[in-house]
Amino acid sequence: MQPMVTDLTRRALLKKALGTAILLPTAGVLSGCVLAEAEENQLAGQGDRIIGCSRTADGHFAVVVADTHGHPLHQIALPERGHGVAIQPGGGLAVAFARRPGNYMQAFNPNTGVALPLRHADRGRHYYGHGTFSADGHYLFTTEGISATSEGVIGVYDTTAQLRKVAEYTGFGIGPHEVVLADANTLAVGVGGVHTHGREPLNLDSMQPALVYLDIRSGEVLDKAVLADKRLSIRHLSVTDTGEIACGQQYRGSPEQAAPLVHLHRRGGELQPLLAEDEEWLHFRHYIASIASLDGYLLATSPRGNCYGIWHEASGELVDLQPLTDASGVAVSQGQWVVGSGAGKILTRQPQQAGQIAQSAVMWDNHWNLLPS
Repeated sequence: MQPMVTDLTRRALLKKALGTAILLPTAGVLSGCVLAEAEENQLAGQGDRIIGCSRTADGHFAVVVADTHGHPLHQIALPERGHGVAIQPGGGLAVAFARRPGNYMQAFNPNTGVALPLRHADRGRHYYGHGTFSADGHYLFTTEGISATSEGVIGVYDTTAQLRKVAEYTGFGIGPHEVVLADANTLAVGVGGVHTHGREPLNLDSMQPALVYLDIRSGEVLDKAVLADKRLSIRHLSVTDTGEIACGQQYRGSPEQAAPLVHLHRRGGELQPLLAEDEEWLHFRHYIASIASLDGYLLATSPRGNCYGIWHEASGELVDLQPLTDASGVAVSQGQWVVGSGAGKILTRQPQQAGQIAQSAVMWDNHWNLLPS
């Protein structure tokens, strides 16, 4: 079992190593994944590409690279259902993560569709479905848990050494879910607060969810924000156009109780709820999947609620609530949102205009990431 990063000397050494790496130029991707110049030039004309996990027509699972119309370009088989996808800056490497509590992550080259060897979770660990790269692409940070206790772990992997785990950050909470890069030196982690056996929750009466900021070099907790309602499990995150962190929650309270499922946070302040009537929140069925910011508006999806909502960020006002069967991933491409659906729908729309829906051959899962052209 990989030892915890709790010793101050080890933290100091890692801080020095990471600090040096972050000052370096963009690191190369895993050996065998570097594209030839001619191939890179050929792919440059493809336009933006969507990357997301999916369920295949024969009931299996895959991660798919598609154009923004939903037409598949590459499909990489997954052993079990996938969840989130991280893309290395520069686009030379992507990693798909198993749905929590998962035991694999699948690295691949999104430009060619070539998969690398599957990496299984360390003994006594599981993945929570999300990860993010450092700004220079040298390190991959993943949300993980100690299986016996659900204690949160951020796994740190070196992309120049075949995704070798070089450190673990702990001591920030139970049940982390999504991690994003708040800035070049800071990780933001949505800590769900739920201890589970498999997917069965065991501590709903003592949950401690939080939005936590960690120093990217050492794992030190820099800031922490909590909600008054401890049944609001903080899960999915996105960085807005203005640098705030948008949080999507899963409510663990009674089915008929409404709760604000989306909050905004700026470092040093309180979590600010976005606004909606109780009956509007209940449309989301207590769960937010994906969030994306565009021109001062925020779009959040709910596959359980078969809908998505759009809020004005500055006022917090809900300006639109629309049905979309199994609404899942959302990305921003060419000045508009692109939203996927488990029913294969692709929605494109701008904040103050009606959307257009097309049919895709892909049954998309909860999250998307965008590979810019």
